[in-house]
Formats: sequence, C-alpha cells, structure tokens
Amino acid sequence: MKLAEYVANFLVEHGARHIFLVTGGGAMHLNDAIGQEKRLHYVCCHHEQACAMAAEGYARVAGTPGFVCVTTGPGGINALNGVFGAWTDSIPMLIISGQVKRETCMGACRIESLRQLGDQEADILGMVRGITKYAAMVEDPETIRYHLEKALHLAVSGRPGPCWIDIPLDVQASPIAPESLVGYSPEPEPALAGESLEAVCDDILVRLAEAKRPAVLVGTGIHLAGAEAVFDRVIRLLGIPVATAWTAHDLMDSGDALYCGRPGTIGDRAGNFTVQNADMLLVIGSRLNIRQVSYNWSSFARAAFKIIVDIDPCELDKPTVQPDLPVQADAAAFLETLERRLHARAWAVSTHADWLAWCRERVDRYPVVLPRHRQAVGNRINPYHFIEALFDRLRDDDVIVCGNGSACVIPFQAGRIKKGQRMFANSGCASMGYDLPAAIGAAVARGGKRVICLAGDGSLLMNVQELQTMAGLSLPIILFVLNNDGYLSIKQTQDAFFQGRHMGSDPQSGVTFPDFTRLGQGFGLDSRNLKGPDFLGDLETILESTSALLVNVLLDPAQGFEPKLSSRQLEDGRIVSPCLEDMHPFLSQDELQANMCITN
Repeated sequence: MKLAEYVANFLVEHGARHIFLVTGGGAMHLNDAIGQEKRLHYVCCHHEQACAMAAEGYARVAGTPGFVCVTTGPGGINALNGVFGAWTDSIPMLIISGQVKRETCMGACRIESLRQLGDQEADILGMVRGITKYAAMVEDPETIRYHLEKALHLAVSGRPGPCWIDIPLDVQASPIAPESLVGYSPEPEPALAGESLEAVCDDILVRLAEAKRPAVLVGTGIHLAGAEAVFDRVIRLLGIPVATAWTAHDLMDSGDALYCGRPGTIGDRAGNFTVQNADMLLVIGSRLNIRQVSYNWSSFARAAFKIIVDIDPCELDKPTVQPDLPVQADAAAFLETLERRLHARAWAVSTHADWLAWCRERVDRYPVVLPRHRQAVGNRINPYHFIEALFDRLRDDDVIVCGNGSACVIPFQAGRIKKGQRMFANSGCASMGYDLPAAIGAAVARGGKRVICLAGDGSLLMNVQELQTMAGLSLPIILFVLNNDGYLSIKQTQDAFFQGRHMGSDPQSGVTFPDFTRLGQGFGLDSRNLKGPDFLGDLETILESTSALLVNVLLDPAQGFEPKLSSRQLEDGRIVSPCLEDMHPFLSQDELQANMCITN
C-alpha cells in the first residue's frame, strides 16, 4: 500500500467523512489517494484559508474534528489564519500538508539560515508550532501511523485544538506494510480524581447554599465537552441565575426562566448587572477573555467569590481574573459530578428565588432592541431591528454562523435564541473572512439542512471567492450581507479616539464596495436586496427559500453598537475602561446605583 493511501484510509477509519482542500503538486499523492477513497468526500474550496475556516465550522456543528489537506509553501501558509482561529477557540482539527521531497528539504543540508532549498519549500512546522498542539514531519514512512494517531488523539483530548502533519512528496509515494507500523500509546492525562472532584463539588454546593446572590456564567467549553444535556439538568437543580458568555449564547433559550443575560464589553445590561452584583460566581467552560471581562478586569464580579472551572491550567493561572477557587476539570466531568452531589443532598431550588426574580426583572427592564431601533432611515434598516426580526422568524433547528463586527456583535447582543438553535463565531482570532467559509463547513456537516450566514460587507470580500463553492455545491446557505458601507467597528474607534477622522474605513476614506447583488448574480446565485422601511414581508419570503441565496441587507451606517463599554484616553495616552455595569449610553447615576446590590 502506498503511504498516501494509508493516510486516506486512516482518516476514514477514525471517523472522517469530509475533508476540505485545495489541490497542489506538493500534495499530489495525497490528493489522488483522497480522490480514490470513496468513503471520504472532499470539498474543494478556492483558498486554503477558507479550507481551514470551513473545517472549523464543520467541527463545531458535527462534533468531530475538521480535516484539511493543503500543499507545500503557499498552500500551508495560506491556511494559517484559519488554524490560528481553531487554536484560540479550542476546535479539533487535523491538517495534512504536502512538502517537497526529503532530499530538497532545508533540514537535509544543515546550512544555518538557508531560506529555501526545494521548489516552493517553506518551513511550515516552524510557523505552526505556536498555534498547534502537535506538529511533525513524517521523515520515516514507518512512523506514519504513530504521527497520525498522536495528532488525532491530541486534537480531541484535554483542551482540543489543531494538529499538523507535514508529509514530503517522496514519503507520500513510499510503499508501506500497514500491519508492521508502530502506533502511538497516549500517556494518562492528569485530572482530578473522582473522589477529589466530589469533594470540590461538595464544597461548591455549600458555598452556593450560603451565598445570597449566586450566579453561573457558562461558556463554549460546554459544547466542546458535549455537556449540553447535563448542563441543562444541573441548572434546573440549582435554580439560580445563568448568564451566557461570548460564543455560548446558544446554550440557553432566551425565554428560559433561568436566563439572565449576556455579560461583556459588548453584551447587555442585564447580563452585566447579574455578574457584577453576584456574591458568588461559578464560571464553567469560559476562558474569560478580554471581551468578556474588559481591560478593567479587576472590577469584574468584584464582590463575588469566583469559582472557575477550566480544563486548561494555563487559563486558571493567567494574570487577569484570578479565581478564588480554581478547578481544573473537563466541563462534562465536573457537571456530572455536581449533578450526582446535588441528588445526594437536599437542595432547595427556591432558596434564591428573590435574587433570580431580581435578575430576570433586569432582562425585561433593559432589552437591547429599543423602540427607536425599529424606525427606518430612508431605505436603510436599523441593524438591531433587522436582527430582532430575523431571529424571531428563524426555525428551532437553524444554525447561525456569524462573521465579525456588526455580523457578530449585534446578533450576540440582540438575537433571541430558541432552544435547539446553534449560533457561533470565531472569538479568539475573530478574522474578517470567517463567515462564509465557516457557513460552508456547517452546511456540509448538516447534510442538506439550511444554514444562516451573517457576513459583514467588508468581511465577505476577504473570502469572496467562496461564493463559487457555495453556488457550485448548491449549499442551502442563506447569506445575509450586512451592508453598512464600511468597517463599523473601525469607524466607531476612529470616532471615539480620533475626533471622527475616518481613514480606510468607509468609501469616503478609501475603502469601496461592490454592488453585492450583481456580485452574487455573477456567481450564479439568486441575489436580492432587502431594504426598509417595509422589509418584514420580504424577509419572510426570503426565509422560505430552500436553495443558496445572497441577500444584500441595506443597513443604517450611523447605528453603532449599544449598549457597550466606552473607554476613554487619558492625557498620557493610557486608555481606561469603566466597570462593566456602566455601559454607554450611560444611565443616570441614580438609575445605575438603583441597579447595584453592592456598594464598592
């Protein structure tokens, strides 16, 4: 058997059903073997960055690793942005790259500082080691099983993430005897023993019972651990307020009796009032990034005893929010143990009913979408009104893939989630160009069920070539292009810090945009405009579509993000941020204080 054939067979035997790729000479044996393996369906993108982003979206929806194959040199380098996004967001992925043959690899001649030896050669491992859990070149064909097994094991174990295997061209073509190959034996992973975790959970339950204002903040680690069901059972048993962290809003129906908001720098007031007033905060599966806790992290949940559950000890040790009780554990193992301990004791759900009612009242009192948002400006739609109307009309089983800027912030603030829906964006990298490729991956994973994609006008152009992938594969994606004439996030920054001097953020300052409906039509896509003030009927018609569709949504470019944390720059250049509860547009001091249970 040729080694490349072994690779394709290995992937299938270990659960791969799809692989995203751009063919190339440096991966020609891998390409041929993948094409010949009928159990493995390959998806051809038009840029390697899109391959990695598609694999990332695929993994989120399928619950299995995403697989990517690229060629040497520019092929591997192009994929790096998508791989970095998988690294920051803990998404399991296996990238297999072709490489020049061994004798023309720089490592073969041992000349220090040699920039290149083989044709299109790049030291791809040197570039990816900092953004992968494992990266290795297969120099000896007899080690292929070891490297593949190790990479796949590490990709899904502990804190998941991407792994990279680089295979020189001559190694791809090498004959091997599969039965003689040596495999990989993983070492036992350190984790809290069952008894230790039970003791920790007992301690937590005692603290929860004694607390006056306990709350749960839950993150994407619940999805990564496949712990959605046990999470739902545990919060019912606890009966305390639950807030959802960035990229985890789909864990709770927005109408749930325990749902108490979406805290963060661009979250909502209710979520921030819940977290900031808590005297005990149980954080499960959220790495509490800056967008979640702000640059003023010392004021985050400042009155709360903070218990942080995370599988990665580095997240528990980082110098921002310090846990009072760190718990290194897998979210599923922790929740399953907590559930058992809850059943073992007489837990009174009604103990914190008044506090829960107080938090729920803030959800009702401070909605994100206000009456003024529902007013059209000429033929332009307010983005908050659009997102409200869209989410009200989505199905219970829809998957919503968000880009960045308005396409992420506004749905994450204002999109009302129904139980059964998925909504995600890439958080750590948050790259422009993520939306459409990730939606393609999600659509492939869903096997014919529709995907809603929210893309910014600027972001779509970063991977606009993937409109052909969407059209060519007839993927049931409804792509809403949020057209606000530029980079809204950048314009807001320039307005806040540079007296409104725009540079490279809108057509007047150098960034121009095409006619998106004509662009979509050029790719053979059904393409339409959606504009105000009477857009609701057209939106309902659009959502009846069963085929690929591009919708150019004409939005009010003057509408910024709100509410949000508003930082200011001091005379010495330092930028300072207020506490999370003090969001812009600012409440009066009397109203703000009336919503605070703490005094510091």
